[in-house]
This record gives sequence, C-alpha cells and structure tokens, in this order.
Amino acid sequence: MKKYKHKQSHSYLLASSSSHNQSHPFTAFSKWISNRTGHPVTFALAVGIIILWVISGPFFGYSATWQLMINTGTTIVTFLMVFLIQNSTNRESAAVQIKLDELIRADKDAHTVLLDLEQLTEKELLDLKGKYEELAKLARKKLRAGGSDKGSPELRV
Repeated sequence: MKKYKHKQSHSYLLASSSSHNQSHPFTAFSKWISNRTGHPVTFALAVGIIILWVISGPFFGYSATWQLMINTGTTIVTFLMVFLIQNSTNRESAAVQIKLDELIRADKDAHTVLLDLEQLTEKELLDLKGKYEELAKLARKKLRAGGSDKGSPELRV
C-alpha cells in the first residue's frame, strides 16, 4: 500500500488558498444561505409558513389573493434558490474535480490523460467510457475464472 508523502513543492497551494480566505461577497453569502437552508429548523419554518397560509384561508375566503400570496412567495424563493444552489454546486464540483485530479496525478500508474475529461466532446467521452466498460468486462471475466483483477489489460487512449 502506498503512503502519501507530503511534498514541499506544494506549498504554493497553501499560499494561494490563504489569499482567497476573503471570499467574494456572493460566495460568502451563498455558503451562508446553503448552510441555513439545509438545516432542519429552516424546513420546519417553511412547513410552519405553509400551515399558517392554510389556516389563513378562511380569513381571506380562499380568494385569488390568498392563493397569489403563497404562489408569489414560493416562486420568488425558488427563483433565487436556483442561483444559490448552482453556485454551491459549481464550487463543490470544482473542489471534487481538483481532488480527483490530484489522486490521478499522484498515482504513477494512472493515466494522466484523464485529468481533463470534462473538456472532451460527448462523443469522445462515450468512446472512452466504452473502453473502460470493456476493461471492466474483461476484469470480471478474469475474476469469474478464478483469477485476479490485478494486472488488467492496459487502457489505450
């Protein structure tokens, strides 16, 4: 089993990340909102608002105004949350991608051509996926025959 060796040459990562501790205001706000909206208390608050809206129905005579209140409120919240969720998703996806790239880069047997797969066309991705599926089939066949999946055939990319 390989052990991870700390490399001094990666000190630039720490220096560059510390300069970004002052997040862009939208990013900081997005993180704060994501943390709050994902909390059970926030869900309970949303359920409470719906219950209050339902209870207020007789007061408003179940009118169009009463319906418009909840429709408008939920539409506005949904519209804004789409952008906040997308911001969080983009940031988390980029972080996961960087971590995966580092794992690929750190493994001497890995194919570094895989580092930027997101840049490939749909056809190139499907072709590459097909090659990996074929490798998986060969490995399963070898395993079922009593062998090991170690030393599987090389991927030709």
